[in-house]
Amino acid sequence: MTPLVRRLCLALSALFLIAAPVRAAERAPVILISIDGFRADYAMRGLTPTLAALATEGAWAPQGMRPSFPVNTFPNHYTLVTGLRPDHHGITDNTMFDTGRPGVKFSMGARDQVEDRFWWDGGEPVWVTAERAGMKTATMFWPGSEAAVRGVRPTTWFPYQESLSAFDRVDRLLGWLDLPQAERPRFMTLYFEAVDTQGHRFGPDSPELNKALADVDAALARLVAGLKARGVYDQVNLVVVADHGLAQTSPERVVFLDDVAPADSFTVITAGWTTSLIPKTPEAAKALVGRHKHFRCWRKGSMPRRLNYGTHPRIPPIICLSEIGWVVTTRARNADRPMTRIGGSHGADPFDPAMRALFVARGPDIRAGVRLKVFDNVSVYPFVMALLGLTPQPNDGDPKATAPALK
Repeated sequence: MTPLVRRLCLALSALFLIAAPVRAAERAPVILISIDGFRADYAMRGLTPTLAALATEGAWAPQGMRPSFPVNTFPNHYTLVTGLRPDHHGITDNTMFDTGRPGVKFSMGARDQVEDRFWWDGGEPVWVTAERAGMKTATMFWPGSEAAVRGVRPTTWFPYQESLSAFDRVDRLLGWLDLPQAERPRFMTLYFEAVDTQGHRFGPDSPELNKALADVDAALARLVAGLKARGVYDQVNLVVVADHGLAQTSPERVVFLDDVAPADSFTVITAGWTTSLIPKTPEAAKALVGRHKHFRCWRKGSMPRRLNYGTHPRIPPIICLSEIGWVVTTRARNADRPMTRIGGSHGADPFDPAMRALFVARGPDIRAGVRLKVFDNVSVYPFVMALLGLTPQPNDGDPKATAPALK
């Protein structure tokens, strides 16, 4: 390379470094909304007219997007904002242990652990990259946002408070848009749990779940009305997603691990449709690994490749996956929390259509009328980063999966 060419390259690089933040700063704000447990086909029930309007005006994946394994809330929410599989970002399930925290259990309800960056630092969520780029961010109950991930917090964040109504959450977000331009967040999140809660309690086809769908749509309608009243409806990109779908459970579809190995020969870390175990003896491991009636267990290093799971140190030695609809547990656990009625659950094979999650996007940078094919949820992250004009961190997503939705 000649000195002249070298100087020209350096000048162009400097120009890019100067221009890139300006271009990012000119991008429309992004509101990322999670409706926990919103199965993709719920949108076809005619109970969510606001969501249907957003889909008509923007991009939609009618058959949904495929969650990552394990199909649970915390792993998939962190995947959506990092673009990493749970096996890579380290939130390997809703319940975890780590040798770096001996005797400490991470769980969704453990406030001290949820706020500890130790568990979250394996990935860099959107808000961290945005804050480092000089953008203000604000999060409303997104898993990971309560910790100073890699030393950075959103400008505005709140500890999870289920009692805060959906309307109040929307009103707080709209309040962020009323701030002076210099203080206004460029990336915001909202989270609604009612669909998942009612789905677990009563099942995916219950009147209670259908009411939750209508209620969350009313919250979206309040958001849309608030954006229109402020004259910014066409100046904000909305991305509405879910972490997973849901399928029916039944008291008649329960299988017990202690029918395979003695109850005192293993420790259960998680149980359900995805079950993780620590065997106490080689004999217990040998008995557990393999195909059983209605479920199968693998050693963590021998998981099917399509599940993209099994290398992270936090993953227990044995992982079991049941047939959809069948719950794996132990008799002791079932005695403590017996299944006595039909309900719903997730955690099944991510390739099962019932696990597919919602994806709808609408805004000035999103093409109207686009219908996306089924894609993996790791690709939401590069989509959001493109909307913000930010360079993504290394991730497992495929930008081509959502590229048709971008103007």
